[in-house]
Amino acid sequence: MAEPLRVLVTGGVRSGKSTHAEELLAGAPTVTYVAPGPTFDDADWAARIAQHRARRPEHWETVETADLAAALATPSAVLVDCLGTWLTALVDGAGLWEAPTGEVEALVVDRVDAAVEALRARTEVTVLVTNEVGMGVHPDHRSGRLFRDLLGTVNQRIGSAADEVHLVVAGRVLRL
Repeated sequence: MAEPLRVLVTGGVRSGKSTHAEELLAGAPTVTYVAPGPTFDDADWAARIAQHRARRPEHWETVETADLAAALATPSAVLVDCLGTWLTALVDGAGLWEAPTGEVEALVVDRVDAAVEALRARTEVTVLVTNEVGMGVHPDHRSGRLFRDLLGTVNQRIGSAADEVHLVVAGRVLRL
């Protein structure tokens, strides 16, 4: 059986999904690591980014962009980590956290559909990391519910273009 070309890796926070995604690309001669999320003025967030950077091989190129479709046009293996932070950057950048749900959904669907089209056109190995947030508590705030619902849509659409979906739980990988 041939190796999958497009893999979506999902799981909870600190489940091991990023490490697993990196392992999938360990043998690739060139990798473009796409960091699509926002930056925060937060010491814990900075420490998490530093940990991820330290783990990556030196020959991997890092690209920080929220233009996911353009990033997927890169002619090397690609690792996108992660779609949850991409979604946050997208909605933050458009200032739509308080906008009517339909307006936010329209933007997200437009951008994720462009990313799906770019993903399907790829001929190099591509691994995308995302969070599985719909299995937890019901968020108290509208922004939390909106994020959960939108990420569910993003995951379904990207998952439809993936050759495999890997669920990482407690460091264990289930191929769905």
